[in-house]
Amino acid sequence: MRKTLIVAALIALPVLAGCGGADEPQLTAADLSKSLQDKGLRDAALADCAARVFVDAGISQAGLRTLISDDQAAVQSDPENMGMSADDAAKSREARGKIGTECVAGAR
Repeated sequence: MRKTLIVAALIALPVLAGCGGADEPQLTAADLSKSLQDKGLRDAALADCAARVFVDAGISQAGLRTLISDDQAAVQSDPENMGMSADDAAKSREARGKIGTECVAGAR
């Protein structure tokens, strides 16, 4: 389980995404879950739970897009905020803690 938590945390590391325009659809927990699964998180229930926690954390749409982006440049250029606003980065860190307690620990 610890390995799953580490993998989930690594997959969920936010990276730079382009600024979303008004024409882009709102990201949902289902979108985030699919992205996590597409990036290698094999446990669909864990991906669903993690995605729900991120959305419930109140991360902005720009921050959610950063979470699912494949561009690693922002993390390298801004490791403290992981390419997100300071507010979204704080919410993301808090959400990752909850994923460990609500999603991984609850799955045992």
